[in-house]
Amino acid sequence: MVMHRCKTCCETDTRPTTEFDENGICLPCKNVSIEANKFINWDERREILKEIVKDAKEKTKNGAYDCIIGVSGGKDSTRQAMFAREAGFNPLLVSCVYPPEQVTHRGVANLENLISLGFDTMVVQPAPLTSKEMMLYCLKTYGNLFNASELALYASLPITAIAYNIPLILLGENPALAFGTSVGSKDYLGNNMRDMHTLKGGNPRLFAPENIHEKKLFWYRYPSKEEFEKADINIVYLGWFMEDFNDYANSKFSIEHGLQTRTGEDAKPENIGGIQPNVALDDDFVIINQMLKYLKFGFGKATQEVGVAIRQGKMSREEGKKIVKMYDGKYHQKYLDALCKYLNITEDEFWNIVEPFINKDLFEKKDGKWIMKEGVDVW
Repeated sequence: MVMHRCKTCCETDTRPTTEFDENGICLPCKNVSIEANKFINWDERREILKEIVKDAKEKTKNGAYDCIIGVSGGKDSTRQAMFAREAGFNPLLVSCVYPPEQVTHRGVANLENLISLGFDTMVVQPAPLTSKEMMLYCLKTYGNLFNASELALYASLPITAIAYNIPLILLGENPALAFGTSVGSKDYLGNNMRDMHTLKGGNPRLFAPENIHEKKLFWYRYPSKEEFEKADINIVYLGWFMEDFNDYANSKFSIEHGLQTRTGEDAKPENIGGIQPNVALDDDFVIINQMLKYLKFGFGKATQEVGVAIRQGKMSREEGKKIVKMYDGKYHQKYLDALCKYLNITEDEFWNIVEPFINKDLFEKKDGKWIMKEGVDVW
């Protein structure tokens, strides 16, 4: 087995449900690069957005909120919330937060900052012990720490929309266009979010051990298509309407509006596996999850970040290649120590759980460490 890279950026063909064209170009390079933006009729998109705002207001039944925006307080959600308000929406922000043991002080401060910018906000906190049990179960079952928490993050939005008769959910980036997966629309419509690879159809029983009762899975149960249709709820990717919805523009905007970023040791690429100090601000375990993704599929956070940088003209592909080789899959030991303490397992137990998920076609063990085999990464 070999792993091929996009001929324009550094995306790999090992990403689940990825989509490359016959010339070896990934979907994001074809749709969200600076060059691609030149061929987009932005005036037409602005008119479509105006109609979406009008339709949402006409459908609003509670006289207040016409849309819901899922937020963490990070760079993307901060910019998204501000853009939505400027576009004429009256949003209710919904934040599905990590357990107190898991969330960083930085993450708490950033959510507080976003709220202080003048937004009504609902905070959803799934039971911490249940969350921890499901995280360990997902690690053992899928080699992924965040299946369950991502499901809760996405499910909490339509659950709230149905409960409060709010007709529209706004998300930021379209995963098909941002990451190159074949699941999802190629435009601004997102009602098939439940079909994402990570969410696996939105069934929480896939992510929970048998001892967890159904009543504890309320915030993890993604509403069905029938429930969406009955409530007349739609999902729209707001980033589709923004000419510069990307890591760099969102970071600059959000920092100007009070965002706290990673600093010191927590910002070094060799410690976090990527070059952006403005991502994953509310949780450090995601750094370990990116390492797991690297061992499973051959790419990590650095690959994704340099892809954005190349498409935005911030670096060349050759520069991106060097960064990927230096930092993809890297992590600081303190993050793994913290995770093992949180899950009440030893580091040896962690690696025993993880080893069956490691892609042995791409990686081999040398001197106690898993490294990529020579010749399997085709550029």
